[in-house]
Amino acid sequence: MADSGYQGLTKLYPQAKTPVKSSKLHPLTKEEKSYNRALSSRRIKVENVFAKFKVFKIFSTTYWNRKKRFGLRMNLIAGIINFEG
Repeated sequence: MADSGYQGLTKLYPQAKTPVKSSKLHPLTKEEKSYNRALSSRRIKVENVFAKFKVFKIFSTTYWNRKKRFGLRMNLIAGIINFEG
């Protein structure tokens, strides 16, 4: 699932789902609007989790510490986010 900025993604990956774009000459139909709404309602949950992860600066910047401990730290942060609910 991706946003409308990745319209060419379906050429590389046929299973990718992107919203349908409208134009002046071709406005969206009701089915296309409902598809876009359903897709965005599923995507917003994932985007909110990404935002929670980026509060911890380990995910929003380059990781310079030991690579062995990255998995452990990622699991700890995921546990904290899951515990918060």
